Amino acid sequence: MNIVCANCFTTNHIPDDKDHNKGKCGKCQQGVYSAKPVELTSNNFYAFIERNDLPVVVDFWASWCGPCQNMAPVFSKVSQDSPTLLFAKVNTEQIQQIAAKANIRSLPTLVFFHKGEEIDRISGGLNEIQMKQWLGQSLQKISK
Repeated sequence: MNIVCANCFTTNHIPDDKDHNKGKCGKCQQGVYSAKPVELTSNNFYAFIERNDLPVVVDFWASWCGPCQNMAPVFSKVSQDSPTLLFAKVNTEQIQQIAAKANIRSLPTLVFFHKGEEIDRISGGLNEIQMKQWLGQSLQKISK
């Protein structure tokens, strides 16, 4: 399995018989997996969503967006409970070109990527149950 280090964004290969949650980066020697959402920038966005074998859920948000602020703790909590997914955040105020390329029209928007391909998206604030249901539906789409 390939997993992009949540710290230095180097791609690491984790053998199939090893737990990706415990893998260390060959470059920075820190844990490659983060249960916390990773802040993405224009420099690492594409590497993170394209090079990971695990699905990546990206929260497109802005500081002025009330529903974004309300959903942020839910997104963080769900990320802690989902060890087979990677979670990332994109501040659309700072990375406008990525948000434009991703065709983000409302905030917050969650986009579910697998190996660089968009599998699903949902806009609007979600509670924990709604987010977990949506993630389950998105995972079913890649297991077909």
